Amino acid sequence: MEKLNTCPICEGSALSTFKEIKDHFLSQETFHLSVCEKCGFVFTNPRPDENELEKYYQSDEYLSHSKKKKGLITFLYDTIKKYALENKYKLISEIIPSGKILDIGCATGEFLNVFQQKGWECFGIEPSKNPRDFAIENYKLDVKPEEEIEKLGSGNFDVITLWHVLEHVPKLNERIEQIYNLLKPDGLLLIALPNYLSWDSKFYDAFWAGYDVPRHLYHFSPNTISSLLNKHKFSISEIRPMKFDSFYVSLLSEKYKHGSLRYFSAFTKGLKSNFEAKKEQHNYSSLIYLAKKKTG
Repeated sequence: MEKLNTCPICEGSALSTFKEIKDHFLSQETFHLSVCEKCGFVFTNPRPDENELEKYYQSDEYLSHSKKKKGLITFLYDTIKKYALENKYKLISEIIPSGKILDIGCATGEFLNVFQQKGWECFGIEPSKNPRDFAIENYKLDVKPEEEIEKLGSGNFDVITLWHVLEHVPKLNERIEQIYNLLKPDGLLLIALPNYLSWDSKFYDAFWAGYDVPRHLYHFSPNTISSLLNKHKFSISEIRPMKFDSFYVSLLSEKYKHGSLRYFSAFTKGLKSNFEAKKEQHNYSSLIYLAKKKTG
């Protein structure tokens, strides 16, 4: 296990306990979350060494890497995912109509395939071999392993996306620096992240599926992702909600808390979370941050 003695964002050394969270998904181990008293950033600490992290993803139930159908929850996930893909394309294409896109953590490639069908030049980075091979073989996408990201060329991309990926990346600051170098001066960066300040997070507390320790190494709020991006010469231009996430996360959280998939309860909690988020700006269960390089 690797223990961090300073905050990954502000390098503050005053760290205190935020929560103890169990890995309800796979290992059943308990992990410690630290909070920086200076900037408020929350992160899993200590965390598995980089060479140990892979074992925490070894499950066919890890939906973003699996193409096997496994009942109603997978059907719901795939149905919502298809709708979300259309919305993601609309969001990006209204800002940048065409060009070259890089999806970091592209999994099995469905997102990039939508853009490829619309005539975009598409590239992906995916550290796990099985989903990477699926994307290459089924969609004929150009998907590289993690270690080849530096070979993609400086100032080469109009759009770079990370859909629920940044929270998994061990070398956080290095990754944002790489993205800055890969993106064109007027390019667009989109990062989707869980928001631990959401109503569903507060309701489910230690059972909230959005913590997903130890796969999630970092636990962002709008303020802390803004601090990280500002540190690396990005500024957030817009924040968009991911309203369906509250339902899916609530469904998993119900399973973790009660041991069964309580669909009606999850649906009502998802609605409640979205309703409460309207009262308090940007506190939906998950958020998309749109960012640009700072000028001047």
